[in-house]
Amino acid sequence: MLLAVDVGNTFMVLGIFEGERLRAEWTVHTDPSKTLDEYGLLFTSLLERAGFSSRTVTAVAISSSVPPLIPKLEWMCHKYFHLKPLVIGPGVRTGMMIRYDNPREVGADRIAGAVAAFEQYGGPLIVVDFGTAIILDAISARGEYLGGVIAPGIDVSADALFQFAAKLPRIELVNPGSALGRNTVHAMQSGIIFGFAGLVDELVERMAAELDPEGQGCKVIATGEQAELLLGECKTIQHFDPHLTLTGLRIIHDRHQAHGRGGR
Repeated sequence: MLLAVDVGNTFMVLGIFEGERLRAEWTVHTDPSKTLDEYGLLFTSLLERAGFSSRTVTAVAISSSVPPLIPKLEWMCHKYFHLKPLVIGPGVRTGMMIRYDNPREVGADRIAGAVAAFEQYGGPLIVVDFGTAIILDAISARGEYLGGVIAPGIDVSADALFQFAAKLPRIELVNPGSALGRNTVHAMQSGIIFGFAGLVDELVERMAAELDPEGQGCKVIATGEQAELLLGECKTIQHFDPHLTLTGLRIIHDRHQAHGRGGR
């Protein structure tokens, strides 16, 4: 079984695959201060509570937006799973051509999501990942990663309002139902929810015009922990796939294994 680990700036998502089937998934806070033993005990505990054991894990694939955590997780895999993990990065065959000025600048999670999206939906397409940042990635009809957009995330922006505007409270991020706020909390929720929906729609439309100038049809797939907040408000999003990055890690791992056995 494959243990896929996507390390984001705020959250770490783990998934256990049996073949192509995702058997279980967990989301925990990313904490660079944890030791490798703390992570080892956390991972094995989560597996055991879901009915698995460390012995059932035969491979580990990792993508990380937090580079200092990679060596710690590598050593954790050696100690607790007796495995060398596949860490997605330069030199790892993903099956996707990267048309970025400097391919090393593209986060491994972005490539994993792009690989999964193209495999499942075809191109051209745009992946919108709602995480610590809102990231939009463009993939061509030929399956090439072309680049994208990075914008501030919903939580980051809401926290900034609370921290830097003395009279504004920390609020619950929910859809207020109407744009015209009748109180401060309602007004902030409106600005964040509807404001970010408008931001995403405008960016998608601009990117689609460049990616698909003839209007043949550009697919738009959303993922990420904050996506469901805006699904009903973003007019351009066509599909929601909460497991996109984990699926991409599984696909890249399978391709890496096939290449190692002499496959393509």
